[in-house]
Amino acid sequence: MIDRPSSIEVPRKWRPSVGLIVAMVMVAALALPLAGLFFFRIYENQLIHQTESELIGQSAALAAVMRREIESAPENFVLGAEIAAPASVSDERYTPIMPTLDLTTDHMLGQRPEALPAATPATAGFVALGARLTPDLVAIQQVTLAGFRLIDPRGVVIARREEIGLSLAHVEEVADALQGRFRSVMRARISKHAPPPLYSSSRGTGVRIFIAMPVVLRGRVAGVVYASRTPSNIFKSFYEERGKVALAALTIAGLALLIGFVFLRTITRPLRELTRRTAAIGRGDRSALRPLTHHGATEIAQLSQSFLDMAATLQNRSDFIATFAAHVSHELKSPLTSIQGAAELLRDDLDSSLHGMSADHRRRFLDNIISDTERLTAVVRRLHELARAEAAPTEGQTRIADALADLRSGFSTLDIETNGDIDLPIRMSAESARIVLFHLADNAARHGATLLTITAARQSDALHVAVRDNGAGVSPANRDKIFDNFFTTRRDSGGTGMGLAIVRALLQAHGGTIALAEDASPAGATLVLTIPLAESNAARS
Repeated sequence: MIDRPSSIEVPRKWRPSVGLIVAMVMVAALALPLAGLFFFRIYENQLIHQTESELIGQSAALAAVMRREIESAPENFVLGAEIAAPASVSDERYTPIMPTLDLTTDHMLGQRPEALPAATPATAGFVALGARLTPDLVAIQQVTLAGFRLIDPRGVVIARREEIGLSLAHVEEVADALQGRFRSVMRARISKHAPPPLYSSSRGTGVRIFIAMPVVLRGRVAGVVYASRTPSNIFKSFYEERGKVALAALTIAGLALLIGFVFLRTITRPLRELTRRTAAIGRGDRSALRPLTHHGATEIAQLSQSFLDMAATLQNRSDFIATFAAHVSHELKSPLTSIQGAAELLRDDLDSSLHGMSADHRRRFLDNIISDTERLTAVVRRLHELARAEAAPTEGQTRIADALADLRSGFSTLDIETNGDIDLPIRMSAESARIVLFHLADNAARHGATLLTITAARQSDALHVAVRDNGAGVSPANRDKIFDNFFTTRRDSGGTGMGLAIVRALLQAHGGTIALAEDASPAGATLVLTIPLAESNAARS
């Protein structure tokens, strides 16, 4: 006995629903622009580098101008700290100063300290130099938006309108520059105007870049160019373009909703309807065997079609089993009733003291029992053959010619003739081919045939086999019934009506067909079989 599982269960574990997946996709679509804001820090840092680089270039130009003015002026300038000579002399002609500030790693200093009164006022030469260069600084600031201060070797501002004469020597970067070292820093910027709300999310909004570049003349510090500027800010640009930003946000939200709607229409809704149809078909609702109202995606349509095909096949199979069971019950009922009646009569006669039944009557009843038992045996054997044909293995190959020897020996009353391509290999086992031809020959012999002609012809990747006999033929009224289970015109002579049904089941299991050919001749019948050729032969075609 074969153990069969009562049901097949899908392993239980957590799986996201389609709706959850759609929601996650929508959230991801909405979050992508927000996540992109974090990457703006890289761009913001680039703005810091750009501002520092621009200040370095502008300060270097002003330092060169200041050094030239000191060298060409008639006044006697007192220079500052001496700069130590480098340990090794390089042959390089260029000594570039590269931007080094980084928002993520460098410490941000506080607001720049206020200028203090100078302990020693600037000399007349530096005051005159500052007066000559101040108009140039103002002109440069109007174009570059950068603030410049020129400082003498003691830290006193000599060129900058509101801080001239005050000292910046106590400021860190200025103190380093007075010792001959270039220094650039980031300082907190406190604006006189209230910042827009969007500014609070950016560190760069409150940053101002300061650089202090020493002016070196004859190995000594001749002054300092002190420059500062607020870098451009990407969030400020966003705030200025807030209308466009709002429009972009609405566009993104609209696209996310559109994506959700498309998912709902093309995936979620068809899958839910297909689930409902599955449950309805499982309850036996035949009206559910119809196409979905909306298929959405191509894959959903293919899945729906495959499911409907499978459900229709199972439904047809169920109907076939019900009809087949009814036929089997009917076929077995008649001989069983006859056997029971004959056995009861024999038992009653045996129990009777008179024993009035003659020996001929008893023999006739016993013959009926034996005949009906043989019919039952034949039906059971045919049922077994039909079951084997329904589940016949499709492996192997053979030739029509190989089955002819057994066919001729099994039907000595039939003259069997063959024509055509009977030596071509077909995709069917030798046993299955023998069963098919045996049932066809048996059907012809029982209908009075003496000649059986088998003609084979190749057509594409299949072999068409015409089996013709010279028997009684098939009446027009029975042409549509000959392949039905249990249909027979020879019930009185032991026919079970299952031979052609077995042939059809075997051929269908191997991808073949059988049909009754239209025949102008009143005598005989021609059955046309289509059997797939073996793979090697089909490939050569």
